[in-house]
Amino acid sequence: MDRLEEPARLMIVSDLDHTMVDHHDEENMSLLRFNALWEAHYRFDSLLVFSTGRSPTLYKELRKEKPMLTPDITIMSVGTEITYGNSMVPDDGWVEVLNHKWDRKVSETEQRPHKISFYVDKAKAQDVIKALSDIFQKRGLDVKIIYSGGMDLDILPQGAGKGQALAYLHKKFKSEGKLPKNTLVCGDSGNDAELFSIPDVHGVMVSNAQEELLQWYNENAKSNPKVIHATERCAAGIIQAIGHFGLGPNTSPRDVAKPTEGDAQSIHPNHELVKFFLFLEKWRRAEIENSESFLSSFKADSDASGNLVHPSGAELSLSDALNKIRSCYGDKQGKQFRFWVDQVSSIPIGSNTWLTKFYKWEQSEEERQGCVTTCIVSLKAGNPTPTFLHVHQTWLEVSAASKDDSTWIF
Repeated sequence: MDRLEEPARLMIVSDLDHTMVDHHDEENMSLLRFNALWEAHYRFDSLLVFSTGRSPTLYKELRKEKPMLTPDITIMSVGTEITYGNSMVPDDGWVEVLNHKWDRKVSETEQRPHKISFYVDKAKAQDVIKALSDIFQKRGLDVKIIYSGGMDLDILPQGAGKGQALAYLHKKFKSEGKLPKNTLVCGDSGNDAELFSIPDVHGVMVSNAQEELLQWYNENAKSNPKVIHATERCAAGIIQAIGHFGLGPNTSPRDVAKPTEGDAQSIHPNHELVKFFLFLEKWRRAEIENSESFLSSFKADSDASGNLVHPSGAELSLSDALNKIRSCYGDKQGKQFRFWVDQVSSIPIGSNTWLTKFYKWEQSEEERQGCVTTCIVSLKAGNPTPTFLHVHQTWLEVSAASKDDSTWIF
């Protein structure tokens, strides 16, 4: 990845459905805890990779449904498609690898150039797999059959799959002198098994892992100390694995009782921005006390001459913007209301001064709003909050509420 000049401190490669994303968690709290941890402590020097069986179409649908971060790399269609960054630029080198001895003539909506998928009843799966294997062998096709989730049967080129896609990325990074210092793979089903076979990776099967993955683990990896079966579900299990293997910080800012708490000697703009928006969320949900000391601290740390440009184009002083926070205490109490930030990047532009850019999202019940935020902040050791010098926001998604300046607080 061009974003990092040095090898990534940590690369997380995670399946999505029932691994990173818990479809039984209506509040998405496990995912939001991971989001805050990643943006605060890892985004600036690590890589996030999503490896999913979903096609690009279904992947984009999931992003609209869940508060997901933007990965650096996306591996889709059970390892047959690799794309990079926001624009999802395809890896043409990987396409060339997969074209070897692959003859595909099926073309339907959710089928992909290097993946053919079917739903097969669990009771019939082994018979179907054997019959297909015999047919492909007779025709000289070099293919791989993967069965997962108790119903999903995928046919791929022999050189494809989530494991091979990761091996390809490792080889690519190594040739560039950027092989990640640590890689953590995360999964829950049979099509994730190959990830755990890649040399020198750490692996976590989340507590809700399916039968076929647990069976593979018992037969192939039970004696491997680098692979664990977490006691926590989904993204919480990933956080658990980070701590278990000592890969870095594993306390999410969402797990800190007071959002202004932290180590003042190791402040970083990414961490402080995550904490700031968690404070706003807790303030509006009335999950912290209505304390004047909190607001006085934030108001004192806004530059007297600084201003905020609202996504609508309206402009107000930072002092006035922070004053608006006082009046909205508890306005979202008892409601499904959450903040999260994505792709936080920070560049030092002076002594203790940073230019930061990030995507800020706000979910209130069923309505989601997002904006690109650029700000200049000052951070000083011993000061628990950032000093905002200037903030500029631009809409990403415009809703009916977006037309009303008063519905968007900072």
